[in-house]
Amino acid sequence: MASSNFWQDGTSANKLVQELKFLKTSVETWQSCQAKYLELKEFSQIASQDEGLLNQIKNDLDKLQGAIDRLEFQTLLSGQFDKNNAILSINAGAGGTESCDWVGMLLRMYLRWAESKKYKVETADILPGEEAGVKNVTIRVLGEFAYGYLKAENGVHRLVRISPFDANKRRHTSFASVDVIPEIEEDIDIEIKPEELRIDVFRSSGPGGQSVNTTDSAIRITHLQTGIVVACQNERSQHQNKQTAMKILKAKLYERKLKEQEKKLAKTYTEKQKIEWGSQVRSYVLHPYNLVKDHRTEVETGNSQKVLDGDLDMFIEAFLKLQSQKKND
Repeated sequence: MASSNFWQDGTSANKLVQELKFLKTSVETWQSCQAKYLELKEFSQIASQDEGLLNQIKNDLDKLQGAIDRLEFQTLLSGQFDKNNAILSINAGAGGTESCDWVGMLLRMYLRWAESKKYKVETADILPGEEAGVKNVTIRVLGEFAYGYLKAENGVHRLVRISPFDANKRRHTSFASVDVIPEIEEDIDIEIKPEELRIDVFRSSGPGGQSVNTTDSAIRITHLQTGIVVACQNERSQHQNKQTAMKILKAKLYERKLKEQEKKLAKTYTEKQKIEWGSQVRSYVLHPYNLVKDHRTEVETGNSQKVLDGDLDMFIEAFLKLQSQKKND
């Protein structure tokens, strides 16, 4: 950064400045904890007979422990792309209109969670259900560690409730799949040849700005070699929609490449697990009792409404700790 030509490439310079800011924050937090520990250690040696000072030291130690716990948790977000923005897609599964409504509920849940983290959210593509809810939606969650947190949400989510669409008030089970991938930086080496793409232009179907429904600005890109399809209709111009769609396609292709290289999955990215009974990672039961349970970590809570309002941290933290334990075993 001290180099005279540092700012000649503004994009690279800004990226480096952000990296420095992140590293400084991490190091300074650790240094602050260490300094506080040494200070309390010194005080404890001279406060053996001062009950008031001992109580103050105890309170400060409790605060220090909380800071250390938060710092320790941050070490769980050390994956290659954990700091990146996230691309989150929700797709309706078995259950028809019920599942479309469930997708809408999940979308609201993730929007509330992102709001609590001060993350920015952009809707790239959304397809409303025929009667209610949403068939599928893709959003970009913009903020530090968005992917690191949201990767815990990958999988099938199951809802059990009394159907608001059933006149006989019967209990229904609905499914939706959540797919989360990191948004990849431009310098990642993924070659996409023009002849491998089919690009379709169509009229935006969702609600939008002044001109969103009156021009053929929405873009759908099909990668012919893999069958991956991405779409974007959020932006006003065709060019902007194409840029966003290409960014999502690039991220999906890179994610697919990593999975193939690491041999973590027996199937390719597009051959997803069936969105139905038995494949869920989390269940949300609203009748005959209230319970949200994560089947990977066994973490559960009876306050289902709080979870649907975006309180996901207990599930995310438990998942990240479980992943860390598996790596260390």
